[in-house]
Amino acid sequence: MRIAIVAESFLPQMNGVVHSVLRVLEHLQERGDEVLVIAPAGEMGTGPEYVSGALVHRLPSMPMVGYAKVRVAFGAVPKVRRILKRFAPDVVHLASPFELGWRAVRAAHSLGIPTVAIYQTEVPSYAARYGVPFLENWAWERVEKIHLLADRTLAPSTFALNQLRGRGIFDAELWRRGVDTQRFNPAKRDGAWRASMTGGAGGRRKKIIGYVGRLAAEKQVEDLRVLADLPDTQLVIVGDGPLRPALEAQLPRAHFTGFQGGEDLARIVASFDLFVHPGEFETFCQTIQEAMASGVPVVATGRGGPLDLVENSKTGWLYTPGHLDELRSYVQDLIGDDAKRAAFAEAALRSVQGRTWSTICDQLVRHYDDVITARASLAVR
Repeated sequence: MRIAIVAESFLPQMNGVVHSVLRVLEHLQERGDEVLVIAPAGEMGTGPEYVSGALVHRLPSMPMVGYAKVRVAFGAVPKVRRILKRFAPDVVHLASPFELGWRAVRAAHSLGIPTVAIYQTEVPSYAARYGVPFLENWAWERVEKIHLLADRTLAPSTFALNQLRGRGIFDAELWRRGVDTQRFNPAKRDGAWRASMTGGAGGRRKKIIGYVGRLAAEKQVEDLRVLADLPDTQLVIVGDGPLRPALEAQLPRAHFTGFQGGEDLARIVASFDLFVHPGEFETFCQTIQEAMASGVPVVATGRGGPLDLVENSKTGWLYTPGHLDELRSYVQDLIGDDAKRAAFAEAALRSVQGRTWSTICDQLVRHYDDVITARASLAVR
């Protein structure tokens, strides 16, 4: 089939949305589908022209205020309509639609092209974290309009699914995310790297508490300050973003690695003793799944996607949002008990087996087929 993927963000930026789109592109290339990606241009127009066989059509963009690496695309509905009409896709895939996606869903609707919208980012809830809480209701109205106009909405977790249904998007369906268990697995654990983080092989054996993700307001990384003085531990922060300088000042004992990808990231995650994630606005949280595949138990906030991924007292702990005393207590529980932590790690590893990207993307293609068939049947009537 011919598929147009409209992405709010894309390479060279890397985040959860881009990661999912890349895995989908790989799958569609293996199937032999023809794919067009419509995405914002990077700074100075940077970014590859083809990715996994798909042509990338870049739209002019500007940096988001307060987060320059995030680009917001220009291009009114008529421009997006012309791009879609020229490519003539069988279906349009809207990856975490908000600004560009809002234009694309209207353009596709006017052309009679079916759409599948992937709800992946809780943009409205970011408003308060970025100091503009008065925009939250407007943002939810935008999200509702997009998903009500789309032929099908897919959500990554039961929390996100219920959230959308509570907003009147009753036909939303569940579509989770895969994990590469070849890349992320316990065999990647690196003793030399661990020694470099904990003061050398001859020093006291510290436990490594790790976080992976953007260093941005919505991730609430500053909450990890309650772990800063835990004895015989080393906090490692993997990622980059606009808050890095402020976080380095708030967490002077933490080690900041900057952005890591590929095998370097897999090696680092497998070398953690415990993974922590304090963000309350995760619709899924792929990094939790990658930690589990690496044989690392998790302590995360009990809201959003982590509710589906972490099983309390088995694969990790979920703490009440905002209750940082619970975060500290659960971390102490696992860091201080090697046998319990090992049991949790083994259960975490078992829990993600079978969640391959191939299986997940096959499900997505079936959703494509469903909306194409439904739109064709309407045309015949």
